[in-house]
Amino acid sequence: MVSEQRLRRWLGEVRNGHRTPRALMEVLRRLPYEDLGFARLDTHRWLRRGLPEVIFCDGKTPEQIAHISRRAAKAHELLLLTRLDPAVFERVRTALPTLRYNAEARAAYQPPRSRRRLRGLVLVITGGTSDIPVAAEAALTLEVLGSRTARLYDVGVAGVHRLIGQWRLLQRARVIIVIAGMEGALPSVVAGLVRCPVIAVPTSVGYGASFQGIAPLLTMLNSCVPGIGAVNIDNGFGAAYLAHLINAPPGRR
Repeated sequence: MVSEQRLRRWLGEVRNGHRTPRALMEVLRRLPYEDLGFARLDTHRWLRRGLPEVIFCDGKTPEQIAHISRRAAKAHELLLLTRLDPAVFERVRTALPTLRYNAEARAAYQPPRSRRRLRGLVLVITGGTSDIPVAAEAALTLEVLGSRTARLYDVGVAGVHRLIGQWRLLQRARVIIVIAGMEGALPSVVAGLVRCPVIAVPTSVGYGASFQGIAPLLTMLNSCVPGIGAVNIDNGFGAAYLAHLINAPPGRR
């Protein structure tokens, strides 16, 4: 259901002339979800959670992605497509020319029509250069959702002085995402230095005994440092979504 607060705001926009009655009726008509036949677009999610549904593209056909994207763009301004192959993006862009693509993050997004003020500061850290694709997904997600983001790459425990040298930046962050493969020790080191929450992301980077990210995942889950939460392997998007909710909760946006 539509929250009473949001509905009152909409009615006020109609009264003030900032929204037409027809536009409001069109929004309400598509709630709580829009049945597309092969998918049900959750148009009510941005009312419940403060953020709209994000489109996970892996496994979907270009036609499905394009159709969902068009309907999502009509429902709300924010549009983010994750795990999108560049060749598929070229086909989807014909249906949505406003889409932009970030090859490093393998994600596409629609730039907001109005300029937004980014909130707080979320710091995205990687252990090595090989972890950057996951970090890029996290950083892009944060920026699209509305969090101010800083990047600190290649500061793993094999040369921990590289991390210590960024002490002031570490202390400025409201949330820190730490992305690491191999043995996955970096989140514990970072969490021992800062007062803010740390979100650990294991990556599938590493030699055979890292087991495609299971070894760093277990290390992060077994950390002796309190204040760390771990997400799934290579899940930069999930870490960013959680970090944004901590950095800019709905009541403070």
